[in-house]
Amino acid sequence: MSHRSETKLFNGSEKDISQSASKLTKKESLKVQKKNYREEKKRATRELLSTITDPSVIVMADWLKIRGTLKSWTKLWCVLKPGVLLLYKTPKNDQWVGTVLLNVCELIERPSKKDGFCFKLFHPLEQTIWATKGPRGEAVGAITLPLPGSYLIVRAASESDGRCWMDALELALKCSSLLKRTMIREGKEHDLNSSADSTHVSFYGLLRANNLHSGENLPLNDSEIDRQPFKDQDTYSDKSDKENDHDHEESENDALGKSEESDSDTSERQDDSYVDPEPADVRETTYLEQSHEELGEAGEAAQTEEVSEENKSFIWTLLKQVRPGMDLSKVVLPTFILEPRSFLDKLSDYYYHADFLSEAALEENAYNRMKKVVKWYLSGFYKKPKGLKKPYNPILGEFFRCMWIHPRTNSKTFYIAEQVSHHPPISAFYVSNRKDGFCLSGSILAKSKFYGNSLSAILDGEGRLTFLNRGEDYVMTMPYAHCKGILYGTMTLELGGIVNITCEKTGYSATIEFKLKPFLGNNDSVNQISGRIKLGKEVLAVLEGHWDSEVTISDKKTGVSETFWNPTSDIKQRRLHRYTVKFEEQDDFESEKLWQQVTKAINNKDQTEATQEKYILEEAQRKSAKERKLKGEAWTCKLFDQDAVTGEWHYKYADTRPWDPLNDMIQFEKDGTIQTKVRHRTPMVTVPKIKRKPGSQKMAECGFSSPEPDNQDSSGSEAQLKHNTRIRKKGAELGELQSAIESIKETQEDIKREIMALRNRVISNSSPWDYHSLQFKHYVFIVLMVLLQLIINFLFK
Repeated sequence: MSHRSETKLFNGSEKDISQSASKLTKKESLKVQKKNYREEKKRATRELLSTITDPSVIVMADWLKIRGTLKSWTKLWCVLKPGVLLLYKTPKNDQWVGTVLLNVCELIERPSKKDGFCFKLFHPLEQTIWATKGPRGEAVGAITLPLPGSYLIVRAASESDGRCWMDALELALKCSSLLKRTMIREGKEHDLNSSADSTHVSFYGLLRANNLHSGENLPLNDSEIDRQPFKDQDTYSDKSDKENDHDHEESENDALGKSEESDSDTSERQDDSYVDPEPADVRETTYLEQSHEELGEAGEAAQTEEVSEENKSFIWTLLKQVRPGMDLSKVVLPTFILEPRSFLDKLSDYYYHADFLSEAALEENAYNRMKKVVKWYLSGFYKKPKGLKKPYNPILGEFFRCMWIHPRTNSKTFYIAEQVSHHPPISAFYVSNRKDGFCLSGSILAKSKFYGNSLSAILDGEGRLTFLNRGEDYVMTMPYAHCKGILYGTMTLELGGIVNITCEKTGYSATIEFKLKPFLGNNDSVNQISGRIKLGKEVLAVLEGHWDSEVTISDKKTGVSETFWNPTSDIKQRRLHRYTVKFEEQDDFESEKLWQQVTKAINNKDQTEATQEKYILEEAQRKSAKERKLKGEAWTCKLFDQDAVTGEWHYKYADTRPWDPLNDMIQFEKDGTIQTKVRHRTPMVTVPKIKRKPGSQKMAECGFSSPEPDNQDSSGSEAQLKHNTRIRKKGAELGELQSAIESIKETQEDIKREIMALRNRVISNSSPWDYHSLQFKHYVFIVLMVLLQLIINFLFK
């Protein structure tokens, strides 16, 4: 019998049941109604007990601070299940403290002066919110501070954690019935899958197995439910009903069997809400640990190179093609100054110490968080090749993949880069480690300027570091590389320029100046940097040192100086190991495979062969560009899209959701797509970002393309054209909206300035006697009060 039929039977609305019931006496009809009442009650009890005792049915679990009636806080392990919030003293769930019944509660955010995020569960009529017994029938909870009866005040460690808990509680409050049935169904399906494939054991399977072996699982059979103290006193309306209750016991088993049929029918109707888990096998790219790595020495020695007589002729040939102030992006450079790897590979040098970012994501103090970000930024410069070398200019469509394994957190940092434009040369990159809570994205426009005896390689663009659990963005720029001594003297490479790291949300910022060596400077003045960490305009700390060796930090308030960063041999040994894609699995346009012949010739010191192989690649690129131009086709990027409004480049498959330990299992990469294996599929919700003003980068050759660049016929091209037209219209509307917001902000600033000017004018025009007259009134009042007190004392003496 289905649940719907039971409901109609109880209400007396089903026609055939009404006809049969009319033949029964009034007493027998009442017995039928009571039997169905008990069956429905047992079903609800069985469902609730299954939810409470099944370890796989968990919405969320974490440590939270709970405030007692004495206004003191204690830390408890909180487990959120559909309809209930269980409190324990330890994560082992062996010391139960209390159970909050969420169906009687209201949820509200609570302001607080302390750190963290506070919210409150309360009964609107000030009645109890606690269950009388524990999940295993405990009558008394573990000893802890006394807790209030009609409310519960909770504090999470951070605002992001608190918001996450509030969202989960809202879900448990409003959708408890759906969550119960869906999660129980998922648990049953998991048991079936586990029996079919014993080689794959998931987190839920381990919990369920452990619960069964420990003997702590509460048996949910009919006799156990009957023994539970869940019977209401309203079951029997009078004494005669109670005396005749034994008649119902005879048909109890039959009724219970029908109730079980009802439960199975109900679960079958919930198939549309059940989400199939991901396949057990994860098809990911094969990565191999990098076997060889070159680390240059600190100081100027590793950045200088004596040009041989054979190579000087190449330099003079090169100088004939250029003039001072000219951009060198279109000039073919000789191969003897090339570092045997691509520029896309070079950009990955910043992530050998990505574990600093993992620590920064967990840091609660915003100032310390900024310091860890600056420390990570400086850690990317000491890795340098010996001599004066320049990486390959990437070819349009070239891409590079690698990753680092974090042994402490058992996570992976993935790096994806693609050359999205050739003229101008723009490289886009994306870095992700969702488990540790950070990702980076950005694009670099490489420009070179020739100044006679020197040239500069300028990296125009910015990177954006995001802490996923905090919603903080750290925007940073890059220094430029300066090479001098081309015509005369020793060829030397240095870094110069001012770098800014800014977090708009917290107000903290850092400025680092990379200094070039003065004309008469000594060895100590090589690779110098100086910087400041500020909150608004206030300088909090000062940095001094060398970007390839020791950097010290001085606190402005305390005056204490200490070592901030120093890449010692011990630090270099503890750096993360980089893994690159197995050569056999690489695409033809991946950097290592694309440049393999050039790299082989350079390592063999065969400059002629290297030049020839480099020419073959560049000529193939020019030929491909001409063919696209004749056909009127635009280049479509594989992994990145360009924003039609701002011109910024975004990774197509970016996932910036905070890591969910209850659903997310591992992060992996396949064919350039960084993905996450989850226990249950969840909808991807994309939140539109506020459009920033377009930077100095021009629109590149690779235009805006849809996230799924499928091959289309002529009709598909028309659809794509219409799609791009709609996007341009939306972009224009967003631009108008942004300009309207800017104008409103300017108006607010004008009003604020007018108010401040008016206030200053009122203060300046006020008479100085106002203050003294006010004081005089006070004196008169005090004298009168004293006289009145004296008179009263004299009269009652």
